Amino acid sequence: MSTCATVSRDLDEPLSGTAATASTWLLLEQPGPWGAKALVQSHLDPVLGRALEAAAQGTGVRVALIRRPGRHADFGTPPLRQVYAAHTVPGRVWLRSAWTHDPGRLLDLDFAALGRGDHHTFDTALRGGPHTGDPLALVCTNGKRDRCCALLGRPLAAELAASGVEGVWEVTHLGGHRFSPTTLVLPYGYAYGRAEAHTVKEVLHGVQDGRIVLDGCRGSSAWERPGQAAELAVRRAIGEDAAEALTVVGTHGGAPHWEVTVAHTDGRHWRVTVAQTASQPPREESCGASVLGAPARMDVVGVRELRTAGAVQAGVA
Repeated sequence: MSTCATVSRDLDEPLSGTAATASTWLLLEQPGPWGAKALVQSHLDPVLGRALEAAAQGTGVRVALIRRPGRHADFGTPPLRQVYAAHTVPGRVWLRSAWTHDPGRLLDLDFAALGRGDHHTFDTALRGGPHTGDPLALVCTNGKRDRCCALLGRPLAAELAASGVEGVWEVTHLGGHRFSPTTLVLPYGYAYGRAEAHTVKEVLHGVQDGRIVLDGCRGSSAWERPGQAAELAVRRAIGEDAAEALTVVGTHGGAPHWEVTVAHTDGRHWRVTVAQTASQPPREESCGASVLGAPARMDVVGVRELRTAGAVQAGVA
């Protein structure tokens, strides 16, 4: 059976620069079935779902629903739900957790502050605190958005959970169905495509040591897509795997051409040239698409180190 994921894999479509963008992730446990627009098409009150969408708009916060791997029969509303918030910008990375009887309490959060990396209202409104368990592995399994997420994502989530991996959740949407199974790992916010159980385990072990695994990596959700591609290119160029070593400090230009400045915590800077091109040949961008598309891809065409602080400020090497 041909799916958008098999076509993407067969055409060797690059993964870099394809992650969803969010400075902060807000995750609410919601068992049961999910529709394509899960916040308003699930057993969550759709009025609350629309309010959460509106509150997050333009703040850098991305709201998603999560559920434990396994069968999803409707056993009624859970009395207590898990809630997570994670900020992914290097230098200010955190992962907080809380429990709530009333998901409506999420509307008491200051979404703009969450997007900036301030977790004060998460802690006060939900009595949240630092997450002390293992890193989170969120696997997209929402077959109502794309059948690949169910066909490939749900078995991956189940295999990870069955093998004893802690912190595994199914999630409603991570973008890029054609890269299924897709996974987001928190707290650092790096996304992975075409994931397999052994690679996810390797990624999680790396995160516990503060390291980023580059194989299969789509990029960090902290950055827009040109920045994602640029940061990964610098990592590969210098062999850097420390999770918070690199930051995108400037992006100039616009589609189809950007100049991205990436900074290292040791003071080094790089100028990365990123070009947006159309993937060829045309293909289904998602299962069930009525027309073929040419999805945009981020190609890194140059990486050069900026030698002095003055050169960085002047924008020349």
